Parts: sequence; structure tokens; C-alpha cells
Amino acid sequence: MEIEKISVLIVGSGPAGYTAGIYAGRANLKPVLYTGLNAGGQLMDTTEVENFPGYPNGVLGPQLMDDLKLQAERFGTDLRFGIVTSINFDKIPYTVVIDDEKTIETDTLILSTGASAKWLGLESEKKFNGYGVSACATCDGFFYKGKNVAVIGGGDTALEEAIYLSNLCKSVTVLARSNKLRASQFMQNRVSKKENISITYNVDVQEILGEDKVNGLLLKNNKNDHIFIKEIDAVFIAIGHKPNSDLFKGFIDLDNDGYVMTKNNSTKTNIEGVFACGDLQDRQYRQAITAAGSGCMAALDAERYLSEKN
Repeated sequence: MEIEKISVLIVGSGPAGYTAGIYAGRANLKPVLYTGLNAGGQLMDTTEVENFPGYPNGVLGPQLMDDLKLQAERFGTDLRFGIVTSINFDKIPYTVVIDDEKTIETDTLILSTGASAKWLGLESEKKFNGYGVSACATCDGFFYKGKNVAVIGGGDTALEEAIYLSNLCKSVTVLARSNKLRASQFMQNRVSKKENISITYNVDVQEILGEDKVNGLLLKNNKNDHIFIKEIDAVFIAIGHKPNSDLFKGFIDLDNDGYVMTKNNSTKTNIEGVFACGDLQDRQYRQAITAAGSGCMAALDAERYLSEKN
């Protein structure tokens, strides 16, 4: 089988991968980018994006991703649909297998496989995604200014989302499954100072209600099995994110939650010539613009690495 040899392989698309392609392409590195199964990443499931610079009137998530994709192609990035199924990190050039069939040898790797929001697993959750169901308050909270919303979760992420939403929304109800929050005491203290945030304990979401958009939640009290309806205009799922890093376990250094660890304010990993960007390594911000910024950093890091090696 013929092995393709390249200088830069970008694994994963989305704002980080496409921006890495733009910068690596402009540097004449002739990058190859494999999109992964969900080409464009999480923003392909988002409706209006209003906080990405350069779009004063907002832009639909899929349109934003298409614009970044076209820009990467314009500068020579070879965009391909496919899934990386294995990587041999033992020596440079690294051997990468695509779809269990095609083999590529690459001098550098830019990992931008992103992270996936954890969901409840309800059919109604899928139905109303973008129409009152969201996993990102900073992305979608503005659309519910002055409305009544709910946040599902009991950890720091849920309380961070609730605090952000409390500055926009009329009321925010945090729904926790157990009789206490998992969040840090610091975050709980911050929430206690917000008059429009309330917490309901011992509840499970049975169904998300609505017709064209969300108008309520069907809830069950875990103590007495009582079923009741909570009227709300939107629900934000905040039960965590899972970085898409399973392929790299045992090779790339990961933190306890699976996020790739990078070195010294760069995108460098513990393996020479391997760089990570976007939500794969960002557990703090998880925004399209910060992902794009780190994609730029990864391409610049790869360019400098190759220049020094040559």
C-alpha cells in the first residue's frame, strides 16, 4: 500500500482546525485536514452566533463553519472527510491511519478534535436543540434576555452558567439531581448573592416540553416520585463536557478529565511535533473565538518547529 508523506496533518475541524488550516496554508506548509465524523464541530448544531468577531449582524453556526472552511481551502489546505482511526506516536514521521485503510506519514500533528457536551439523552432534547435547548450560556443566553430559564446540573459549570444567565434573564432555576450541589463552596457563595437564582434539589428531567420551541420541563421529585411541570423559556444543559481524546490516551498527557495538557502557554504537547488546540485542550473558555485563536497558535507552533528542524 502506498504511503502518503506530508508535513502537517490537522486532525479535526471546527474553528480550531479550520483556523490552523488557514495559517498553515498561508505558510505554504500544504496541510492536510481530516474533518472527522462531525465536520465543522459543535457549531454545526448551533443556530445564531452573535459573538464571533466580524459578523456584526450575527451568523448561523453552519454558515460560520462554511466560511472558515472556504478560507482554509483558499490558502491551500487539503480538506478531506474521514476519521483518524490510529496514530503511531513512536517515531517521526508519525504514522496515521485514516478509516482503517489509508496510511499517512506526517512530520507534525495538530490535534483539534474538540469536546462534546454531555446530554441528558432525551429525544426532546435533540428536537429543541437550538430552539430553547442549549449547552452554552455564553453562546445562547442573550436570546433569552428577560426570560425565565433553567440550568440542569450541580457542579461548578452549572453555577457558572447560572451566574452568567442571571445578568440577562428574569429568573434562573438550577435543577440538581441530589439533595446537595457538587460545586465548590466559592461558587455556591456567589450564587447565594444572586436574588434571581433559585435552586431546586432532588429532581430529574423526564421530558422537555414545547411545540415549536421550549415552554416547560416535565420533572420528577426523586424523593416522592411526584411528577410536575416547570414553565420555562429555555433550558441550559450543564452536566459537563467530554474532550474527544480517547484516541490519544496512553500517548499524550491528559488531565483527570481527559483534556490534553499543553506546555508553557503554547499548544505543544509532551510529544515532539504534536500540538493541540481548541476545546480538546481548553477546559476554561470553550468559545469559538478562543478555539480559533488556539488554532492559529498551533499552526504557528508547527511552522516554527518545522523551520527549526530544517
